[in-house]
Amino acid sequence: MQSNKIDLERINSLDEEAFREELHRCCGSRRWVELMAARRSFTDGAALSKAAEEIWFGLSREDWLEAFSHHPKIGDVENLREKFSNTLQWAKNEQSAVEVASEETIKALAEANQAYENRFGYIFIVCATGKSADEMLAILQHRLRNEPSEELQIAAREQHKITNLRLMKL
Repeated sequence: MQSNKIDLERINSLDEEAFREELHRCCGSRRWVELMAARRSFTDGAALSKAAEEIWFGLSREDWLEAFSHHPKIGDVENLREKFSNTLQWAKNEQSAVEVASEETIKALAEANQAYENRFGYIFIVCATGKSADEMLAILQHRLRNEPSEELQIAAREQHKITNLRLMKL
């Protein structure tokens, strides 16, 4: 199996509990996991991605917020270790640019993260893969200006990107 291709044979052959655990590692919404499990078995990666997208964008605000709550704040390594051990390696890789960021950028990220959470009521969600800490900070600062309804849609699209990347890592 290549690292960028999902092993559908393995995924489709998992028992129900293991299958749900794998899905939960990709997205923290219980409803998303339930609905994805109901669509099993998947014929190819495109079918899996299509189902994930259809289900995700059909969920409620509360389902989205539940998924968001399963992410560490960008740059919060301690929280990452303690709360998110089942996705630790994925999240560390997704946020690897933060590890080489300047102390000034890390501090600014922490402050902006708090401002974002205060404004919107949930943590800042961004598909961090391939982005530097400074890029994520700029994105965060820009998104702080959004209206809450617009920002929720943006955060949901970012969560979908993260979920899709994680599905492909299975």
